[in-house]
Amino acid sequence: MTSAAAVSRIRRPKWAGRNYSLLTAAAIVTNLGSQGALIASAFAVLQAGGDGGDVGLVAAARTVPLVLFLLVGGALADRIPRHRVMVAANSLNFLSQGAFALLVLTGTPQLWQMLALSALGGVGQAFFGPASEGMLMSSVEGEEAGRAFALYRMAMQGAGIGGAALGGALIAAVGPGWVLAVDAAAFAVAGGLRAFIDVRHIPPREPGGGIVADLRDGWREFIGRPWLWAIVAQFSIVNAVVVAADAVYGPLVARDHLGGPGPWGLALAAFGAGTVGGALVMMRWKPRRLLFVGSLCVFPLALPSAALAVPVPIGVLVAVMFVTGVSIEVFGVSWMTAMHQEIPEEKLSRVSAYDWLGSLAVVPLATALAGPAESAFGRTSALWGCAVVIVVLTAAVLTVPDVRNLTRRTAPVAGATADPDVVVPPVSADAERPLGGLG
Repeated sequence: MTSAAAVSRIRRPKWAGRNYSLLTAAAIVTNLGSQGALIASAFAVLQAGGDGGDVGLVAAARTVPLVLFLLVGGALADRIPRHRVMVAANSLNFLSQGAFALLVLTGTPQLWQMLALSALGGVGQAFFGPASEGMLMSSVEGEEAGRAFALYRMAMQGAGIGGAALGGALIAAVGPGWVLAVDAAAFAVAGGLRAFIDVRHIPPREPGGGIVADLRDGWREFIGRPWLWAIVAQFSIVNAVVVAADAVYGPLVARDHLGGPGPWGLALAAFGAGTVGGALVMMRWKPRRLLFVGSLCVFPLALPSAALAVPVPIGVLVAVMFVTGVSIEVFGVSWMTAMHQEIPEEKLSRVSAYDWLGSLAVVPLATALAGPAESAFGRTSALWGCAVVIVVLTAAVLTVPDVRNLTRRTAPVAGATADPDVVVPPVSADAERPLGGLG
């Protein structure tokens, strides 16, 4: 008689085990809620009488604790079962977002309350992010790992696009408070799904010398791989200038030359659609030289800044944003595959935490300096500067031999384990394999 587990294997692709399926479903739920909530929180601040500066403060209140607690979150996720860290973080986000929604719905939110609740959300994300990345990577194995990561990212990107559109419509229809309440409920549902993750296949962690020792061990793992620290260093600046261009200069160019927020929203939607298209490409494509191909696909990140500097007509900008979305997703999947292939399973969350920290640490400074840079050099020069920085740093990282030469392997790295429900197919000697997450 066929067991339930056997039926589950038949219905799912061989690389989509139980843990992977739970993680993907939970990510879809949280992205549907969170993208709308980002918009809702800004409108909640404005509805309470705040101004643009207050909106920025609430956003910063989330980012600062996120940066401060990332490394601790990564060390903790490598010390105890990762799904417990994820569920605890989801619970904190459920409580903080639920309280935020209640304040907005009762019409009594104060700025300090919104700042505090936003900061709690950032703490939750700091612990969730490294644990989630480590859990995902330990749930897939074999030559189809890249396909699994591509599908996961495509699901997240698609949910994010849908969540932003749905959130905007709901804010107009029922107000930001209900959108925040929906996001709180999404965290509760996702946490419930993640509670069912099976971690019996992951060997028990050996007793260590404490969090500080774990962080030192993770740092040695990070700094000992030139391809890893070189690309993280590259993206610490690339992410910062991209965010500055998109968040600060893009809306201004749209207001002055493109017809306002509508066309700019269309351009951003085209980027999101491009990321889905890039994930579809990576479902089938397995470049042999993972990081060389991925890094080549970072060059198009300079195109939006250049297009805004000209500025080009909205039709051209939409096309540029779509191509950029496709290319950066190729990098993203390649990057995740390289991490999965090269980093031992028991250190994945700590290394991911250093990756996250490098990606986020400079972003607040770049957005804060974008205005003064525009005043000092002019908007056009500032945008061209963003494009040049991206090109120069990407060319520089390609001089690192490990970035050019790291190739896809089919044998797992020592210490890595897979989801027990994943049936790994026989691997041919010449098989390839890809992945990625934004530096």
